Amino acid sequence: MTSPFAMQPGALFTTFVCLAVAFVLGVVIGTERQWRQRSAGLRTNVLVAVGAAAFVDLGLRTSGADGGVRVISYVVSGIGFLGAGVIMKDGTQVRGLNTAATLWASAAVGAFAGARLPAEAGLVTLFVLAGNTLLRPLVEFVDRRPMNHAETEALYRVHLTTSPEQVAHARDLLFEELEAMHYPIRLIETTATSDDAVEPAAVLVPSRASEADLDAITEHLARHGGVIAATWTVSTTS
Repeated sequence: MTSPFAMQPGALFTTFVCLAVAFVLGVVIGTERQWRQRSAGLRTNVLVAVGAAAFVDLGLRTSGADGGVRVISYVVSGIGFLGAGVIMKDGTQVRGLNTAATLWASAAVGAFAGARLPAEAGLVTLFVLAGNTLLRPLVEFVDRRPMNHAETEALYRVHLTTSPEQVAHARDLLFEELEAMHYPIRLIETTATSDDAVEPAAVLVPSRASEADLDAITEHLARHGGVIAATWTVSTTS
């Protein structure tokens, strides 16, 4: 009777090949990330790829194809927690999404390698590298284009500058003026404050707004007593 703990040279060699493929392809992905000084660089991507390969290989070794499929599903969901750790919110900007997506893709490379599909693992690696390198010029070109508010779902803010004593009155004015022009308000926030002035801003529901309407609204608001200045700004939605 064969002991369950007996060494199986053939299976051990297969595991070695799976982990080696995951390691090499993880190095390829991670080197590009390390070169660009990303938070998840060479070692992180290698460990994600090798770890995914090891878990999938273990599932196949212990429970066959059904076990491998179950482990892959856990890898797909589990790597999301690791990716969430590199995503940070800085004001209105969200950083780390590309790094998290790269880690997720590294796990896919490892899963292919662990499932004895090295060619497919290499193909995924090729596409990950293409996404992180070849698309950069296109991204930079699109980002350099002037923002056309008519083509973009944007977030508009109408700002008032008033004295601290007039803040409640200024908020009422924002509500009245914008509601009269049929621009729904998502919230009113304070964007700046000092001893002499406070700047409440009405954040509109993301939509396409008429610049002429906003100009007319701010001009009308500026005429009210207690309002020092009125203006509006626009930014893209995250």
